[in-house]
Amino acid sequence: MYKCIRHPSSVICLLSSVFCLFAAGCGDSGKLTPEQQIRALKRENRQLHEQLQQAESQNQQLKKQVQVISGLPQDKFDSLYDLKTIKLTRYTNLYDKDKDGRKEKLIVYVQPVDVEDDEVKASGTVDVQLWDLSKEGDKSLLGQWHVKPDELKKLWFDTFLTANYRLAFDVNDIVKSFDRPLTVKVTFTDYVSGKVFEEQKVIKP
Repeated sequence: MYKCIRHPSSVICLLSSVFCLFAAGCGDSGKLTPEQQIRALKRENRQLHEQLQQAESQNQQLKKQVQVISGLPQDKFDSLYDLKTIKLTRYTNLYDKDKDGRKEKLIVYVQPVDVEDDEVKASGTVDVQLWDLSKEGDKSLLGQWHVKPDELKKLWFDTFLTANYRLAFDVNDIVKSFDRPLTVKVTFTDYVSGKVFEEQKVIKP
């Protein structure tokens, strides 16, 4: 390339070199031609435009939802459901799911409860922590997990007797032996009211 630039027709050579680089190599039939690159760029631009339109449509829908909710009187807002607390049922514990003699699954049963003491499928996020409070400092926190709303709604477990969220976590690598009490701490953030609820439960060997 340097010899070409020294030539009297260096401008033409330079432009040719740039064009070759842009076209990903002169004379290489395995690369895209300029026409193919233009078609690919147009196709990509069209896809980006469609994604932008979809995002704008979703944004408008969210704005309408916010306007509707913000415009509700407080009594109407509370009538959606007024979450009072969350409970961790007695089934929250470590389980040996593969029957190998080692409890490798932490299953947490979370019950959102409203002011009428009814279980409700409240939408929100859940943060779970597993603690060994017999240990000191950073070693006491064995593991923590975050469950998003779109994941949480799939975990609703409804039976004839009760209803709750059923969250399962793999603890095979963090609980080597279940020979002393552990503490499960749960934080539930309700997406309707913005309220934050915390609950904890001691599980024993």
